[in-house]
Amino acid sequence: MRKIGVITVARSDYGIYFPVLSSIQRDAQLDLCLIVSGMHLSPEFGLTVQDIENDKFPIAAKVDMLLSSDRPVGISKSMGLGIIGFAEAYDRILPDILLVLGDRFEMMAATLAALPFKIPVAHIHGGELSEGAFDDALRHAMTKLSHLHFVATDEYARRVLQLGEQAWRITVTGAPGLDNLDTVRLLNSEEFEKKYNILIDQPPLLVTFHPVTLEFEQTRWQTGELLAALDQFERPIIFTLPNADTKSREIIQMITDFVGRKKLRWKFDNLGTQGYFSLMALSAAMVGNSSSGIVEAPSFELPVVNIGRRQQGRTRAANVIDVGYQREKISHAIKKAISPEFNKKLRGMRNPYRSGNASKKIVQRLKEVDLSENLIVKRFHDVDVALPNELS
Repeated sequence: MRKIGVITVARSDYGIYFPVLSSIQRDAQLDLCLIVSGMHLSPEFGLTVQDIENDKFPIAAKVDMLLSSDRPVGISKSMGLGIIGFAEAYDRILPDILLVLGDRFEMMAATLAALPFKIPVAHIHGGELSEGAFDDALRHAMTKLSHLHFVATDEYARRVLQLGEQAWRITVTGAPGLDNLDTVRLLNSEEFEKKYNILIDQPPLLVTFHPVTLEFEQTRWQTGELLAALDQFERPIIFTLPNADTKSREIIQMITDFVGRKKLRWKFDNLGTQGYFSLMALSAAMVGNSSSGIVEAPSFELPVVNIGRRQQGRTRAANVIDVGYQREKISHAIKKAISPEFNKKLRGMRNPYRSGNASKKIVQRLKEVDLSENLIVKRFHDVDVALPNELS
C-alpha cells in the first residue's frame, strides 16, 4: 500500500481536504496517514481535532506547535517548533508522499521539515495570490518545495509554470472543498437555529475577518471600522472567528465585545462544513476577507463584501464587491450586496473554482505517480520572457 501523509493544521484546510481524505480512505491501495497540528490541538481555537476523531479518520501523529501568542516573535517560534515536531513525526511514519494545502505558516513548517527526508510533496491550491498577507510568500515557497501541484484554475497553473515548475508536475483540478457540495445535506433555517441555539428572523450577515498580516499594526483600526459599519444593520450577524495569525486575539476580543452589546449577534469557533455551507445558503451576504468568499460563496450565489488587501490577486466571480477599510465604504457595499438588484445579477452564475471531481483527480494522481528519482529531482523550467529595460 502507498502511504499518503496528509497535513491538517486548521478547520479551514480540513473542510477542503474532507472529500480527498474520504477518497484516500476508501481506496484499498492507499494508506491514509493523517498528521494533525496547529489550531486543531488548541482549546483556544475550538480543539477541532475532536471533529476529525468524530469523522473516524485515523490520526497517525499529533504535532503541538502553537504558542499562546499572536505577536510576530510567537508566530516565528511556533514555526520552529513545528519543524522539529514534523521532523519527529516523519522519522517515525516516513510517508511515501506528503499532501499539503494552501499557505499557512504551520503548513510551511510541515513542508520544510520534509525536505531532508526526500519525501515527495504534493501541494493543493498553489499559484494563487493573497497580496495583503505573508501567506502569499509562504504559498509560493511551498510551490518550490513541492513536487506535484494541484491547482484550482488555468490561471493558477500558468503562475506555477512561471515559478519554474515543469508542466507534467501540474494538474488543474478545481477546488476540492467544493466537492463537499455533492455530499453535504444543507440545514434549513429551523434546523440551523436548533443545532446552534440561535434565532434567525431574517437572512443574516455572515462575517469572517482575519488579520491582514502585512498590515498587522492597523488591526485594531481595521476591525473597529468593520464593526462600526455592521452596527448600522438591524439584522442577525453571525461571526466565524479568525485563524491563529498575528493579532488574531485582538480581533477575537473586539468581536466578543461587539456580540455582547446587542441581541441577534453570535460568534462561533467552528461551524463544521455542514454548518458553514448551510449558513452560506441562508445568509443575505458575506462580509470580511476570507478566501471562502472568493472560492465557495459563488456556488451559493452569495454576495460578498471583500474588505481590504488580504485576498487581492485572486480570481473573482461576479458576487464579490471589493472595498476599502473605511466604515462608510463597507456600509455602502453591504447595502449594495443585499439589494434585490445586485442579487438578481447573480442568478445562474458560474463558480470558476468548481470542477465537480477535484478530489478524484487528486487521489488518482497520488495513486499513479511514479515515486522515482525523476519526481524528487526537480529541474527549473525557464519561461521565455524579455528582460525589462532597466535589467537588460
